[in-house]
Amino acid sequence: MTDMPNTGNSALYVRREMLAQQPPPPSTVGVVGWLRENLFRGPVNSTITVLILLMILWLAPGIASWAFIDATWNAKSLSECRQLGEGACWAVIVERFGQFIYGFYPAEERWRPNLAFLLMLLAFAFALFDEVPGVSKEVWARIRPGGLVFSAVFPFIAYWLIWGGSIWGPIGLVATPVVGYFAAVGVDKLNSQYGPFLPDTLPVPSIVGLVAALVWLLGGMQLVAGALTAISPEFFPLWLPAVESKSLGGFLLATIIGVAGIVLSLPIGILLALGRRSGLFFIQTVCIVFIECMRGVPLITLLFVASTTLSFLFPPDSNLDELLRVVIMVTIFASAYMAEVIRGGLASLPPGQYEAADAMGLNYWQATRLIIMPQALKVSIPNIVNTFIGLFKDTTLVAVIGLLDVIGLITATRADSAWNGINWELYIFAALFFFIACFAMSRYSMYLERKLATDRR
Repeated sequence: MTDMPNTGNSALYVRREMLAQQPPPPSTVGVVGWLRENLFRGPVNSTITVLILLMILWLAPGIASWAFIDATWNAKSLSECRQLGEGACWAVIVERFGQFIYGFYPAEERWRPNLAFLLMLLAFAFALFDEVPGVSKEVWARIRPGGLVFSAVFPFIAYWLIWGGSIWGPIGLVATPVVGYFAAVGVDKLNSQYGPFLPDTLPVPSIVGLVAALVWLLGGMQLVAGALTAISPEFFPLWLPAVESKSLGGFLLATIIGVAGIVLSLPIGILLALGRRSGLFFIQTVCIVFIECMRGVPLITLLFVASTTLSFLFPPDSNLDELLRVVIMVTIFASAYMAEVIRGGLASLPPGQYEAADAMGLNYWQATRLIIMPQALKVSIPNIVNTFIGLFKDTTLVAVIGLLDVIGLITATRADSAWNGINWELYIFAALFFFIACFAMSRYSMYLERKLATDRR
C-alpha cells in the first residue's frame, strides 16, 4: 500500500481494508428472484405469464368440479354414475383397478409381480445411482458391488417370480457364463502347467469357454434343471405356481415389454454402432443392412411379424411364447434406432481422441471402453433417453396383435354394456401412468447430465 504524494490532501489510491461481502439484491434471490428470472423476464414473458395464469384461473374451477367435487367414485355402471353426479366417473377405475394393473393375473398370486416391481426399483437404484437419500456414501459404496451383482441377476429372479415354475431354470441361465468362464480358465491352466500344447495364434481357452457355455445352455442345463426340479419339492421347495403369458396384461405387461426393450436395446445398439463404423467390410455391411431395414419398417408391422411368422425361424418344438416374440421384435427395433443415436455420439468426437488413444498404445477395445465410448455416451444421453421414452410409449401398439395391455383393456371395458360410452376417465388414467414413467426417465436424464458435466466445473 502506498500513499499519493502530499499535495495538500493526503488521500489513498488503494483501500487499506477490504469491504465486507454484501448480500445480493433482494429482487434477485429467493422466490422473487425465481419469478423475475423465469416468469417475468421482460415484457413479452410477463404478458405470456399473465395470459396463462388467467387461462388457468378460468379453467381450474370447471376442471376441479368435474374431476373431484362432482365426481363419482363408487358405482357399478355408467348409468348409475350419471344418476349420482355429473362429474367424472372414476368408479370404472376403482372397480377395474386390479385388472388395469395386473391384467388377468391370479389375484392370490399378485404379490409376485408386486415383489418383482420392488426388486426392480432396488436393482435400478444399485445400477443407476452413486448415492441414495438416507444412506451414507460410505455404506452405499460398501454394499454397491454386491448390489450390482443383484442387478445383473434380477431379470432371472423377475422371470421366476412372474411366470413361476421351478427356480432351477433361471439358476441354470445365470450359471451359463460361469460354466464358460471356468471351462476357459481350466483349459488355460492345463495349457500353462502341462503344455504349451495349444497354438498361440488362436484364443483356444475363449473358444472352449464359448463352446462349454453353448453345450450347457442347449443341453446340460435342461438335464440338470429337470433332475433338480424332480427332487426339489421334497428337498428344495423352490417352486411357484406357473402363470401363462396370456394372463398378463395392463400396466404389468407394458412394464415388462418396455423395461426389457430398454435394458436390452442399449448394449445391442452400442455393438451395432461400433459395427457400422468398423473397417471390416462384412461386419459393416451386416450392421448397415440390419439398421436400415429395421428403421425403414413401422413397429406395428414388425409386431404382426412377431405374432405370426417369427416362430417359424425357431425349431418346431420350441413353442416360442408370444410375449417373448414381442419382446424380441421390440428389442431389435429399438436397437436399430439406438445404434444411430450412439453413432451420432461417436461422430461428434474429434479425431484427436482416437489419436490420443493410439499414442498411449491402447488397442481398439481398450480405447473404445476407456476413452471413446464414455464420451460418446455422455453427449448422447438426451437422445438415448428420448429413444427410451418413445419405446416405452410404443408398448401400447401390442394391443393390435391381441395382447391386452392397458389400451387393450380400455377397449374391452368400453365394449362392456355397463360402461359403454365412457372415454375420458379411462384415457386420463392411462396417460397419468405413462406420464409418471416418462417424467421419471427425463428427470434421471437431467440428473445424469448434471453429474457428468465435468467440462463446466
